[in-house]
Amino acid sequence: MLELAWPMVVIQLLQVAYNLADTFWLGRLSANAVGALSLAFPLIFLLISVGGGFTTAGSILVAQYTGAESERSAGLVAGQTLSFVTFLAIVLGVVGYLSTDAMLGLLPAGPETAANVVPLAADYMKIFFVGQPFLFGFFVFSSLMRGYGNTRTPMRVMVISVAINVVLDPFLIFGWSVFPAMGIEGAAVATIFSRGVATVIGVYILFRSGVGPDVSIPDLSPDFDLITKIVRIGVPSATEQSMSAMAMITLTAMVVSFSPPVVAAYGLGNRLISLVFLPAMGLGRATNTMVGQNLGAKQFDRAAKAVQLAASAAAFVLFVIAIVAALFPEPIIAVFMRGDTADAIETIALGAEYLRIRTTEFVFIGILQVLLGAFRGSGKTSTAMVLSVVALWIGRVPTVYVLAFVMDLGPTGIWIGMALGNILGAIVAVGWFMRGTWRQTVIEEDGPEGVVDVLDSSTED
Repeated sequence: MLELAWPMVVIQLLQVAYNLADTFWLGRLSANAVGALSLAFPLIFLLISVGGGFTTAGSILVAQYTGAESERSAGLVAGQTLSFVTFLAIVLGVVGYLSTDAMLGLLPAGPETAANVVPLAADYMKIFFVGQPFLFGFFVFSSLMRGYGNTRTPMRVMVISVAINVVLDPFLIFGWSVFPAMGIEGAAVATIFSRGVATVIGVYILFRSGVGPDVSIPDLSPDFDLITKIVRIGVPSATEQSMSAMAMITLTAMVVSFSPPVVAAYGLGNRLISLVFLPAMGLGRATNTMVGQNLGAKQFDRAAKAVQLAASAAAFVLFVIAIVAALFPEPIIAVFMRGDTADAIETIALGAEYLRIRTTEFVFIGILQVLLGAFRGSGKTSTAMVLSVVALWIGRVPTVYVLAFVMDLGPTGIWIGMALGNILGAIVAVGWFMRGTWRQTVIEEDGPEGVVDVLDSSTED
């Protein structure tokens, strides 16, 4: 499990490095630029999440096929996932580009935010959507390799991509050397270009290296029966991620009704808290692979042992992180917000309060992410979807609204409500996991050629 998990923790750390590099340099451009990222990210994530559900399906199936020692089926699923998600990325990119202004127009931004922040968010989003296929390409590559059990190769590719992004950011944002000063658009261009490099390398590795699923060119030709099976498993996961994105948009809509410093503090806090998810998501995704491969090999007790170990490790690590974050929130926030203006000082104070309050949920984040990984690895993507709905749409969104607006706690109410969602989700997930209904595979040996078929149990609870 540690062999699988630590490269994924590094991958997630590098993913956060993308975001933090943008935040770091844009924070030196203006607070409005940081606020624009806060508005843009949930809207971008809404469309990315649709394709993300199907990459998850590919990872689940590759893991179980690999555990069942059906290498040919794993390669075929990998090829079908790659071609289907690439097509989907192109469609979603066009839709996102054309609907950027309309999506931002739905946010009830105050006059100051509407005038100074929303236009910057639109500039960033349009470039991002144009390059969406490059983002999806690496997501597919990483997911398929994870299902196969190879997490080090995607990590190495991610290192190259992040290095390119970190170097390009200041050149494109501020116009260093021969580059034009592009502002927030420069951050988007740097990210898309670096992702494109990662995608090209990843596709080459899938087809030519032999260190992952055995994919060949004919595997890209549409197999509609197999695509239907991928969709069957992927739809609940896509729905889960889309509902998560909708929750983020709803929360952002509440936040933008406050002043720009509150919006900026919310964005900074969320990006820093994303660091907390690193060990949790790494162990959760390792659990996904461990459960998938062990269930494919009919090793049910070993799959359960993996979940227990991962949950314990995640809880311990995040408890330590919570102590550090609760003791030193101001210095942590101040690293990413420079300046002695009134807005900068207020942003740091609000961000520190946000970070301190959310430390109460850190242990629960770890447990929830591991259990979600277990359900996904067994193919119970519908269960993971329900748990995410509980955490976000019962535990978080209505709580934020009641505390911030009904009880008139303002920004503090937002911070408290954000913390309660994962606490509730983790409690429900533990109870559901103890039922034991996840101990089933979604594949079986069938057919004269030994091709592994997907069962309909992917949608059962």
